[in-house]
Amino acid sequence: MKRLLSALALVLAPALCLTAAAWAGDPVRAASQPVVVPDTLAQRLQPCTACHGAEGRASREGYLPRIAGKPAAYLYQQLLNFRDGRRSNTTMAELLAHQGDAYLREMAGHFASLDLPHTAPPAAPAAPALLARGQTLVLQGDAARRIPACVACHGQALAGTLPAVPGLLGLPRDYLIGQLGAWQTGSRRAVAPDCMAQIARRLAPEDASAVAAWLAAQAVPPGHRAVPAAPGPAPLPCGSVSGAPP
Repeated sequence: MKRLLSALALVLAPALCLTAAAWAGDPVRAASQPVVVPDTLAQRLQPCTACHGAEGRASREGYLPRIAGKPAAYLYQQLLNFRDGRRSNTTMAELLAHQGDAYLREMAGHFASLDLPHTAPPAAPAAPALLARGQTLVLQGDAARRIPACVACHGQALAGTLPAVPGLLGLPRDYLIGQLGAWQTGSRRAVAPDCMAQIARRLAPEDASAVAAWLAAQAVPPGHRAVPAAPGPAPLPCGSVSGAPP
């Protein structure tokens, strides 16, 4: 039996080699063969960097946000929100529709670990009065309208706080306006109680524009990373601050 198998191997080996060589010269047949894609983290992240820029540091102009360096728990929450319909974006929903929680957590951890320099802010075309109003809202809030200062949750340096509050600097103006509008209309939602939805709905349209304009005009200093949350309660109950998945 062993001799028979050995003989068959000797006979078939040249034929297999000839067949492989013939396929190599036949582009039609070669094109019909399945392409094996390597299952590596770099391969999986290609759709992310195609839109969010190399290593997740998108341009400061346009609409797409930088994701490099954001807290891992925040990024993970947002991936779940896109996948499960709490945030509305067709492209993100399609890319994430069949991804499991562990896969999304690995992606979030990768981008959170990146510590990359920021580019300079674009020239601020906004009027000085608008920028001044934005600065006041970001740093002091508006007590009469029950609008807390952004720094109360996002940190005094606006770098974000751990585990799941993102930084606000280094983001495009259009993106910031778009997100405030999404909270106002309900097309972006977070874990209940949704504090950002409450705050955004208290902002007048000109206030949302002022906040976005001032934030987008700020330079981002080196070492700008999320810090531990300040002791004491947040200005509003906020379900997403803990970093727990929905």
